[in-house]
Amino acid sequence: MSEVSARAFRDDCVALFPGQGSLGGAAGVAWQSSRHWTLVEAVSDVTHLDVASLLLRASDEDVVRTDRAQIATFALSLVGYHDLLDVDIRPRYLLGHSLGEFSALVASGLLSLEDGARLIGVRGSAMARAAEERPGSMVALMGGDDDARENLSKLDNVWVANINGTGQIVVSGTIEGLERLLATYKDLGWRRATPLSVGGAFHSPLMASAQQELDEALATATWGSTDATLIANVDGRVHYEPDEWRALLSRQLTSPVEFLDATLALPPHVTTSIEMPPSGILTGLTKRIRSFDRQFSPNSLEELEEISL
Repeated sequence: MSEVSARAFRDDCVALFPGQGSLGGAAGVAWQSSRHWTLVEAVSDVTHLDVASLLLRASDEDVVRTDRAQIATFALSLVGYHDLLDVDIRPRYLLGHSLGEFSALVASGLLSLEDGARLIGVRGSAMARAAEERPGSMVALMGGDDDARENLSKLDNVWVANINGTGQIVVSGTIEGLERLLATYKDLGWRRATPLSVGGAFHSPLMASAQQELDEALATATWGSTDATLIANVDGRVHYEPDEWRALLSRQLTSPVEFLDATLALPPHVTTSIEMPPSGILTGLTKRIRSFDRQFSPNSLEELEEISL
């Protein structure tokens, strides 16, 4: 029995695993003293990328690149997760946002660290190439209702990419499509529109060329089993089987992240959320979706070690 599997689950806890948009410059400095920092070195070995340098010395501008941000976020989240296990907290429920699903799958034991890192390396590079072939970006929309969301269908080359809450979504599109959106969003029923600094039009048809590369990599991964409960972005439902997850991770590239539904799928007895580093964004999203008794988003190893349940 492994060190992880020997720990009892906390059925009242969900671990949240962030996506690449959560990462900022020097995000790893506050975690470098962790005894699990060696995971960063292991991820570097698999991906042939200096992940430690990205986490410790890169600027905000340096880490926004898709092929860098994804692998660095993945590595840091898993450092935080193993630190959480060290304080004897093992959440039964695991919920990732986009890239964070790969982190959650590794934390659950369904994927090894090596396969998870390899898949993210392929995914990030393929998405970056897709963004070069078909340039696009993303815009966050706030303050709209169902009619406002339906009105988006009037725009060409704009697609819903993330459903992060009631009246809070992110759309992807071509540069021209998003320019039309920014010129007309109030007429469409949205109160605010904020362009995002991202490397492409993620979770949209513009990522279709990346799908084949990821599918080929997913087919070669070795899958394990898990007693943890993972909720998928694509459909907001619980899935356990590797065959299901292979298909879900592929679909996720071109389908919306249904984070609202996935959060609502958590049962009522889940009263505590703990967000893995780089933390903050998912805690803010989930608290607007449903109530928790306690929510933690530690920004350093010291803050995580102070968590007491």
